[in-house]
Amino acid sequence: AKLHIDAVVPVPDSSRSAAMALAHALGIPYREGLVKNRYIGRTFIMPGQAIRKKSIHFKLNPIPLEFRKKNVLLVDDSIVRGNTSRQIIRMVREAGARKVYFASSAPPLRYPCFYGVDMPSKSDFIANNLSIEEIRRTIEADALFYQTIPDMIEAARAGNREITGFCKACFDGKYPTSDITPELLRRVELARQKANVGSDEQRPF
Repeated sequence: AKLHIDAVVPVPDSSRSAAMALAHALGIPYREGLVKNRYIGRTFIMPGQAIRKKSIHFKLNPIPLEFRKKNVLLVDDSIVRGNTSRQIIRMVREAGARKVYFASSAPPLRYPCFYGVDMPSKSDFIANNLSIEEIRRTIEADALFYQTIPDMIEAARAGNREITGFCKACFDGKYPTSDITPELLRRVELARQKANVGSDEQRPF
C-alpha cells in the first residue's frame, strides 16, 4: 500500500546524507526534526542497557512543530539492538506524530565486525533472530524499510566503478579473511555471554 509521508527526518548526524537523497528521490520535504546534544556519545557502545536507554533522552530533542499531526519517515544509518530506534520512535510519537515510519540506510546487521569496529556479539543484533516484520513490531514503527545489499553496493560503486570488492561480513556473515572461522565466532559469543552473566552490561570483547 502507498504511504502518505509528510516529511523525511534524519536521525542526526550520520543519516543526513541518506535522508536528503531519499527525500529528493521521493519528492517529499526534508526536515530537521531532531536536535542532537553533541556532548553525549554513541549509545550502542555504551556499557549498560540502562545507561543506553536513559542516554537517548539526553542525546536527542524532538521539535514538536516538525512532528505534530504529521506522518514522518525517520531515516537512520542502521539498526543494531533496536533499543535506540524504539526510544526515538516513542519520542517522536510523544511529540505529536500521527504515523512514524522508519528506514535504515544499511541492510540488517546480523554479524560482528572483526576489522576495527566495536560491535556487539551476534546474539545481540535484533536482526539475528527476527524477521523484518517482527523487528518493525519490536521497535514500534508503523512501517520499516531496510536497504538491500545489492542496492548498497550499487550506491557505493556509483562514485567509482573500478571498485569491485566490498566487505559485507556484518550483513551476510561471509568474512573476507580466512582467520575468521566458525570456531572463532563461537568463542567470541561464549566470551561475551560469560562477561555479561549477572549484569546488563555489553562489554567489548
